[in-house]
Amino acid sequence: MKTLLVLIVSYLFGSVPWGLVIGKVFYHKDIRNYGSGNLGATNAGRILGKPAAISVTLLDAFKAFFSMMLAYYVAPEAIPYAGLACCVGHCFPIFAQFRGGKAVATSYGYLLGICVFLTHQYFWQFFFPIICFFAILWICRMVSLSSILSLLIAVIISFILKNPVNLSICLLALWCFVTYRHKANIQRIRDGSESHIKWMGERHGKN
Repeated sequence: MKTLLVLIVSYLFGSVPWGLVIGKVFYHKDIRNYGSGNLGATNAGRILGKPAAISVTLLDAFKAFFSMMLAYYVAPEAIPYAGLACCVGHCFPIFAQFRGGKAVATSYGYLLGICVFLTHQYFWQFFFPIICFFAILWICRMVSLSSILSLLIAVIISFILKNPVNLSICLLALWCFVTYRHKANIQRIRDGSESHIKWMGERHGKN
């Protein structure tokens, strides 16, 4: 019963649409009506600017972390699953007509929760995937591809570190879920029409 309660609360945590809240409260905009229509940090940054993107990123990440912290104190066996439930809530939020984000920032909150509450492998499990994210982003200038590949690296690291099997499987499931949520981006990458970021400057004469 405690595990079920933690999963439900974690889903509700994940369902808090910070991109929508910040957009409406501080900018009087519903970001679902602009850009990609996504509630994640990338679209928030595109529509509302860098401060909003940073705020949404941090708040979305801490949703997963706090879900796992709740599990740590209430039902420790549910820690990996609480983070997953939060990510599902972020993508399909009950408070925003089930139109959410792609769970990238929330996934990094999940990695932080793994380090704090389970493995204590802070560098390899959390910081190294982030370093890889920005390295890949500098090369390709695509947030979508950087997110998919850096999370895949986190999965591979989990298996290399011989984390508990259920944890590594949860990470693999999360990566599959996040990759699926990026299916439209993957198609645009194949077509050569995926958006490139502009805030890291120019390389080879173009963004």
